[in-house]
Amino acid sequence: MSHKRIPKRKAAIAVGGAVALGAAVILLPHANASQDGASSDAATAPKTLKATDASDLASQLAGLLGDAFAGSYYDGDKQQLVVNVVPGDNNNVIVQAKKAGATVREVDNSMTELAEGKRTLKTEATIPGTSWAVDPRTNKILVTADSTVTGEKWDRLESTVRGLGSGMATIKKSEGTFRTFASGGDAIFSGGARCSLGFNVTADDGAPAFLTAGHCAVAADEWSDAQNGQPIATVDQAVFPGEGDFALVRYDDPATEAPSDVDVGGQTVQITEAAEATVGQEVFRMGSTTGLADGQVLGLDATVNYPEGTVTGLIQTDVCAEPGDSGGSMFTQDGLAIGLTSGGSGDCTVGGETFFQPVTTALAAVGATLGEAGAGDQAGGEEAGGEDAGAGEAGGEGTGADDQAGEVGGEEAGQDDGTGYGAGQGAEDGAGDDGLTETH
Repeated sequence: MSHKRIPKRKAAIAVGGAVALGAAVILLPHANASQDGASSDAATAPKTLKATDASDLASQLAGLLGDAFAGSYYDGDKQQLVVNVVPGDNNNVIVQAKKAGATVREVDNSMTELAEGKRTLKTEATIPGTSWAVDPRTNKILVTADSTVTGEKWDRLESTVRGLGSGMATIKKSEGTFRTFASGGDAIFSGGARCSLGFNVTADDGAPAFLTAGHCAVAADEWSDAQNGQPIATVDQAVFPGEGDFALVRYDDPATEAPSDVDVGGQTVQITEAAEATVGQEVFRMGSTTGLADGQVLGLDATVNYPEGTVTGLIQTDVCAEPGDSGGSMFTQDGLAIGLTSGGSGDCTVGGETFFQPVTTALAAVGATLGEAGAGDQAGGEEAGGEDAGAGEAGGEGTGADDQAGEVGGEEAGQDDGTGYGAGQGAEDGAGDDGLTETH
């Protein structure tokens, strides 16, 4: 896996403004189309888009193209949305997609066929240590098997994939073992378990709370911000295994300040809202074991067969993670909450696959809100956005290392124990450092 060096500045990362293009505007024909309906080269040229804007456009095109839509992904190098279409009698769908600003690619497998392939895998090859997700870049189902899938289990998986037909799926062998990333140590604790806080949110009754991994919450009801410390939060709802891996944990003190930001060590990223992931999108992950790491989204609606059971609806990535990172936040540089760390294989030395619970799905299930729609005003107000906190003002200076924990648990909840409320981790590795942090 390639290594990237991420600059660590004292100023907070500015929250990027979204491109102010509504869906209706995006899908309207360009003004410079000729009178006879033929578009000029400029009118059909692919648009340069941010990943989040590409995701919005992809959602609109999925509805517009109907059965012809066969998935999409974001080309980060060209900053363009690539839309797969199944060729048919109506060539107008390709014209419509091009007018909307997408790069159009004709493929063989429809979404219906790919969905049917996933159902077959579920019926015939639900084997612990396996996963599958549609990869729109190859227009195939990417099936991954960890190191425990051998002998008869491997033969069964390989036979099922062959039975899907030529060009429908590929198998990738992972050197590691699929597991949930919970462990003993620091961050948020319950007994001998350690996980990472994902994002602070506001519960449906206005109370402060946070999201973390469901497999952490089903293991214990009460969580502390220090090993062997007094509980500060209690699990309200948890899902694992099944249709997700997420939990809502309420702070016991209703006066707890729970800012919507992520402490990445020496700086904070203000979280404005939750957003859907896009294949090809660059993302960052923060966790209590390995700190900050980055990578790309590889697949959506992934199914993972953990030893504890099957989990569906996850995001597949090449971002590394290790035990203790469970529940930690996955986000974009411009402040969008994307996922909660679930599990995977490998580590941050050799790399591997990591799966994330979509934040949007978790919020909808538990009825909570995040960012500007919820508790974000606590981080951006005068008390939390002052000279010392440095998180309320995008690009502002003065992000002190001692107060990056969001003052949820006071100064002791910041640097010393690596908790980092609103962050998922307190950034023991180089907090306040003006140098560079190398991530995998």
